[in-house]
Amino acid sequence: MKATVIVRLKREVLDPQGDAVRRALGTMGFTGVGGVRIGKIVEIELAAGDRAALQEKLAKMADELLANPVIEDYEIVLGS
Repeated sequence: MKATVIVRLKREVLDPQGDAVRRALGTMGFTGVGGVRIGKIVEIELAAGDRAALQEKLAKMADELLANPVIEDYEIVLGS
């Protein structure tokens, strides 16, 4: 089963990389960009199993390695 973990900075955390991309887009002529936030996507292939158990396992992975819970939030999407 394929799972996707989407990691984003918490809203209250400044995103200097996102600000740099927003400014660069403006200098390239892309108007109307109000804000940019940079995150990451982690795709994981797992053996099939109980969806609740997989969700719990992925949350543990995200809490311990994939995301920094102090400054980042994450979302888990299980494939079919």
